[in-house]
Amino acid sequence: MSLSRELRNNGVVKNVGEAPAEELATGERSTRNRVARSILDHGPSTVADLAGRLGLTQAAVRRHLDTLVAENVVEAREQRVYGARTRGRPAKVFALTDCGRDAFDQSYDTLAVDALRWIEQNAGGEAAVAAFARDRIEAQAEAYRQAVETADPKDRTEALAKALTADGYAATARNAPVGQQLCQHHCPVAHVAEQYPQLCEAETEIFSRLLGTHVQRLATIAHGDGVCTTFIPHGNPQTTSEPASASTAGRNPA
Repeated sequence: MSLSRELRNNGVVKNVGEAPAEELATGERSTRNRVARSILDHGPSTVADLAGRLGLTQAAVRRHLDTLVAENVVEAREQRVYGARTRGRPAKVFALTDCGRDAFDQSYDTLAVDALRWIEQNAGGEAAVAAFARDRIEAQAEAYRQAVETADPKDRTEALAKALTADGYAATARNAPVGQQLCQHHCPVAHVAEQYPQLCEAETEIFSRLLGTHVQRLATIAHGDGVCTTFIPHGNPQTTSEPASASTAGRNPA
């Protein structure tokens, strides 16, 4: 059984890392599942990253990655470099393919797309879809708001990342030049957002209001990037009623 099919099994999706009985003796399948899960949780990763996180040798990680690539669960990419390039070739990173990402999802993408298409065609066009997206994220964001408002101002991006992780987005916060980056390594609605970017735009707007500053969406999984990345600049405060720039929210400007 291929890993992508195995991960789609409900029992495995709930606890990725369980292996068929005939493979428990070697643990090979279980370890490959751990490699795939680590890429899901942390985003595109180098062999060294995976070896360090999982306590494996780089040779072992490469062996498992070769199998995952053959099964179309992960793919190799050139590492994206922000800012000035250093000398030498960029490190190769491994990212989940659409097939690999789907293996972790228990979503109702077709139903959701059909529902949004009905709203678009029968209840007010794109404006109605945007209104739905805003209403959905507003309800979802109450827990995010509580987490952000109770955090120290300098820790609010980290607090938002933790709240998003609790909601299934596998989010992290990291420092960047003149600001911070909020990275969501998983998006439960990525395939729906491919057709309806209003979902990404509404999410970006709520991030802007929660953090009290203009934010810029640099990349989205729905656009084909490995990670949803939002840049939060230092300073640049704004009123909480002003939404994020529509030119960058949800749609990768590249």
